[in-house]
Amino acid sequence: MGPHRGDAGRVLTDRIVQVVPEVAAFAVDDGFAYRVPDDMSVEVGAIVRVPLGGRTVRGYVTDVRTGDGDRLKTVKTRSGDLPVFDAKLLETLRWAAIHYVAPLAAILAKASPPNLPRRRKPASYPPIDVAEPSPLPSVSDAGAAGRHHRSVFLSARAPWAATIGAIAAPVLANGRSVMVLAPTLLEAGQLHADLGGVFGSRAMAATSALSAAEATTTWVRGATTGGSLLIGTREMALWPISDLGLAIVVDEARRGFKDKATPTVHARDLIRRRSAVERFPAVFTGSVPSLELIHAGLEITPVRHRPWSLVEVVDRNVEPPGGSVLGQSAAAAIKAVAGRGGDVLVFTHRRVYAAAFRCVRCGELRRCAQCGSGPDEGDTCRRCGSQVGPCSNCGGARFQPLGAGAGRIAEELNRRFGSRRAGAPGEGTPIVVATERDLIRLDEFDLAVVVDADSLLLRPTYRSEEDALRLLVRVAQQVGRGRGRRTMVQTSFPEHPVIEALRRGDTSAFLGDALEHRARDGFPPAAELLVIETSTPAEGIDAELRAALDPGVAVLGPAPAGDRSRWLVTGPELRSTRIRLRPLVQRWRDGGVTVRVDADPLDL
Repeated sequence: MGPHRGDAGRVLTDRIVQVVPEVAAFAVDDGFAYRVPDDMSVEVGAIVRVPLGGRTVRGYVTDVRTGDGDRLKTVKTRSGDLPVFDAKLLETLRWAAIHYVAPLAAILAKASPPNLPRRRKPASYPPIDVAEPSPLPSVSDAGAAGRHHRSVFLSARAPWAATIGAIAAPVLANGRSVMVLAPTLLEAGQLHADLGGVFGSRAMAATSALSAAEATTTWVRGATTGGSLLIGTREMALWPISDLGLAIVVDEARRGFKDKATPTVHARDLIRRRSAVERFPAVFTGSVPSLELIHAGLEITPVRHRPWSLVEVVDRNVEPPGGSVLGQSAAAAIKAVAGRGGDVLVFTHRRVYAAAFRCVRCGELRRCAQCGSGPDEGDTCRRCGSQVGPCSNCGGARFQPLGAGAGRIAEELNRRFGSRRAGAPGEGTPIVVATERDLIRLDEFDLAVVVDADSLLLRPTYRSEEDALRLLVRVAQQVGRGRGRRTMVQTSFPEHPVIEALRRGDTSAFLGDALEHRARDGFPPAAELLVIETSTPAEGIDAELRAALDPGVAVLGPAPAGDRSRWLVTGPELRSTRIRLRPLVQRWRDGGVTVRVDADPLDL
């Protein structure tokens, strides 16, 4: 029983908790103090129900202390019997709330399962036979011993299961858990199947495809049983995991790791933060490291062999305008490989990319004179909105698309080489026409042809070249090793740094130059960036926004973004700006304005 309160000279030792209500508002981020009943067990991370403004709401305990609770309201009940975070994870959650300009309650909810967590008997796992040596022995040893290790980028390529299993096995064998994050549901499912065949029941899927009951069951086992292997998508980045010894992020630069909805969290950055705070090793994998990891100074493992197939660059400038989407050399190579029974991949941009266009009269590639991106067949630049007129070289007004949709390309191939020779993945044709979303489903090929690399290089975003290189590398990796196997890339920029890096099989020079260019232009990761979008006219909001920001922070805009207004806020360091934005965003939302804040935007 607790002591009586109010006696003169007596030390008051009521248990008091700070509770952040589950309300999507910045105003409750600090939480409210409540007294804990004597018969209630409570700790940091507990879910409770508390009185607030004449109603009872769910909330999260962020602090437990003793003091005078005589004038405080009392916690009504505890919900579930497991905490959804501890003090160290809470530190990362608070950082995320500030970094992504989000209410703390919205971030705390990301650590929670869909249903209330109920304590269960921890699972029992059979011993692990560590058969293969780890490619990162110092990382595996540190994870197994519960020691911190500097984060590492491991140069690797799909399939990932063997590499992940070799790194994770010593950690799991010592009773510590491992978290593996994949960029898509399909890849997470494949990894779960492959790793489950090695590690049995300790391998658990943790993706958004699970039902609420399944996700909660997996969450509970991961939170209570050391030695678990959880394989999931970005939603798992903030789950509490018992005895977490290692986190592995597969193909870390892929866009699937960033949430498009507010808060726009990025799993890679959350794992980096957790690793630093909770002191577990983190491994990031892929063929081309992101500029964010290079800028952060991560250790990059050297590549011991050529990381993708030989690349042949096809210069479209030497071909007459107005012809096929496939040049003569590419068509001849396809005919030769398919004719001798080989498998051919013809890659086209995914549907959201517009094709690059060139002048029918002179062959000059069409580009915006203002920002350099590739406009579509219309007269307005997709990136900066400038008017794009006739050909800058000859004044011609007719332009030929260099790329096409998968269906059109398959039709052309079938006209050239005979019906039913080309088709979509899974149709059993020797020539497979595929887009980006198909790559994770495909086997090895003898030849890959990229129809239109220029549309990737000229995308209207500041990351277009980095993204283009990464996607082209993935295509080149679909080609198996062996004599005569290669990737052909059609481009009007044969000397472009991206094409040169692809041809050489070495991205280091390109990435170093790209980082310097980002620093010069004030783009991430050399600078920080926030995009703010509102649903109302910009006049009043623009003045409030500019008045609230620190000197040295640049504000660009407002600019129209569909039916919204958009601002770009940039500077070398924006932490204080993010804090200043919080009450502003709250006031705008309280006034009925829809506000979206995109921290670290990928498209701009």
